[in-house]
Amino acid sequence: MSAILIDPPAIEPVTLAEAKAHLRLTGSDDDDYVAAMITAARIQVESATRRVLIDQTWRIYRDDWPSDGHVAIPIAPVKSIAAVTVYDADGEPTELAPTDRLLDVASQPARLVFTGAAPHPGRAVNGIEIDVVAGYGPSGLEVPQPLRLAVMTLVARWYEDREGLAYGIVPSRVAAAFEALVAPFRVMRLT
Repeated sequence: MSAILIDPPAIEPVTLAEAKAHLRLTGSDDDDYVAAMITAARIQVESATRRVLIDQTWRIYRDDWPSDGHVAIPIAPVKSIAAVTVYDADGEPTELAPTDRLLDVASQPARLVFTGAAPHPGRAVNGIEIDVVAGYGPSGLEVPQPLRLAVMTLVARWYEDREGLAYGIVPSRVAAAFEALVAPFRVMRLT
């Protein structure tokens, strides 16, 4: 099973104005730099928690259905299943009707459950595509405040120490604060 982002978030969970207020910046000289750091910080928070913050659409590829008929969704928090497409041996797609499936968001991870027998894919590789909408909402207002603060904490640290900026590495001086903010939201990896 693999997943790719097909519709990225339209906005960031922290606005440029919010980040500049947090940094106590009044000018616009560094706006592009701060905006880039907001995006990098969001990606870092999403990576650390295995949760997406702002609504976005992902496509999950599978070769076949699990034997128990329950498909664990490796993206969180799941809002909806936009489409389930199964390809036959000739590569022709069939989209399953929404009435043929249920989304169980109470389970962790969320899972897709079929109300009847799911059609067997005829294509041996990536014969199933599941489009998932995930995120806390369409704006930063729906994102939990600790995760927004984690974004701003990274932006502030990276702004203060430009030479120490390394994508994917939380600076040691803010690591404890960052970990405290994101720890309650971590999703354990699927095996």
